[in-house]
Parts: sequence; structure tokens; C-alpha cells
Amino acid sequence: MLSGEVVVITGVGPGLGAKLARRAAAEGASVVMAARSTEVMDQVAKEVAAAGGRAIGVPCDVRKPDEVARLVETAAAEFGPVTGLVNSAFGHPGFQDLLDTPEKAVRRSMDIILYGALAVTREVVGQMKTAGRGSIVNIGTMATRKPHRGEGAYAVAKAAMATATRYLAVELGEHGIRVNQAVMGWMDGPGVRMYLGMTAHQRGVSEQDVYNEIASANPLGRIPPDEACAGAVLFLLSKHSSEITGATLDVNGGEYMPA
Repeated sequence: MLSGEVVVITGVGPGLGAKLARRAAAEGASVVMAARSTEVMDQVAKEVAAAGGRAIGVPCDVRKPDEVARLVETAAAEFGPVTGLVNSAFGHPGFQDLLDTPEKAVRRSMDIILYGALAVTREVVGQMKTAGRGSIVNIGTMATRKPHRGEGAYAVAKAAMATATRYLAVELGEHGIRVNQAVMGWMDGPGVRMYLGMTAHQRGVSEQDVYNEIASANPLGRIPPDEACAGAVLFLLSKHSSEITGATLDVNGGEYMPA
């Protein structure tokens, strides 16, 4: 699906980011992972190499221009021009009402989610133009679709990125570069498993009870596994979606169905 592509993935942690990196490499891409911590990236790179794929991890804080420049330079030096980008780096300011969230925390989320994504995009676009093609996928959140109290600052930053997605699609289309958004809902992975355990303990019920409560809101009757959600992103990166740009793909088991 991604043979011959060089894909940069930001915000690689133990959940969706790691799954994306592994699956992209398995589909033939040369993968460049970015995160501030190298622990997960190092493990994924070893697993990919053992399976015969190609992946490297580059320490990078997307808020720092010099580190972003080094990330993209390293990608090109190792594998050639970048042709795919997944902007999944995020910073969550904690669960508080929007006006109660410290301004510093709100700005940090904006710096990572919006400005960080724009910074990496700005760096890779030149290489995509050289290659004559490119696909950028921004990772969105259900919190912009269905407001949940306490997620305001995080959702505001993601909503800004959603608008940027459409504008970038308009502006970059003439260069053969597509820009889309994948909006994730609940994803069954490390973060949700931690939430299930914490909530079950607080309420004096089993983790399965909490899981069933969440899953019952979806027509598919389950919390989508993060590994399966990664497949939707790979589709948007690939030539199978060659005529799709400026689109939003909801990946949430049917919990939200846009008109």
C-alpha cells in the first residue's frame, strides 16, 4: 500500500503512533518517527527492522524549529524526499473547564497541536513538491464533534488544526499534495485501558462494565482498537485515496455520523 513512500509520523507513543509506524513499515513505507522521548521509538524501530522493514526514530519537540528542521533533514538523508506526513503530536492540558484552564496550558496545546503541525508541514512541503506528490494526515478528535466538559482547551487546538487542514488542501493541491483529517473517537489502547482501570476503581465496578458502557454507544458494539484505527490513516496516506483531499474521515465505530 505504501511501497516507495517516506512517511514522517509525529507524536509516536505507545498507542496510535506506534501502531501507525509498525503498520506503515509493514506496508512498505520507510518510516521516520518523531517524539520527545525515544523509548517507544527505539523499540518500534527494532521490531520493524526484525520484520525486514525500515524505520528510525528522531528526538523532536515540534515546538522547536531547529529540531523540526533536523527531523526532516534526517528523513531525507536516510530515505529520500518525504512523501507522507502524519501530524499526531499533541499536548493535553488536563481536564478542566476552558476558562479554568491556565492560559499557559492552553497555549502549550496550541503550540504542539496547531503550530507544531504547521511547522512540520512547512518543512516537508518542499520535499513533497520535489517528489511531485504528497499526502498529509492530521489526527483529529471526537471532542470537536461531541463536546465533553473538561476537554475544551484540547478540543479548541484540534479544531484549529481541522480548519488548517481544509485550507492546506486548497493551497497545496496544485502541487499534487493532499491534506486530510482522521477524527478519532475512543481507541482501545494503553490510554483507554488506563482510563478503564481508573474509572472501574472509582466506581467500584469491573473494567468490563466500563468498557461495555462505552462500547454500547457505537453501532459496532466495541471500542475501536487503535491498531484498526491506524488502517484508516494508512488509507489516507496511500494512493488508494488519490482523489481525496480536504476531507474528514470519522474513525469511531459509528458513534458519530456526520450529515
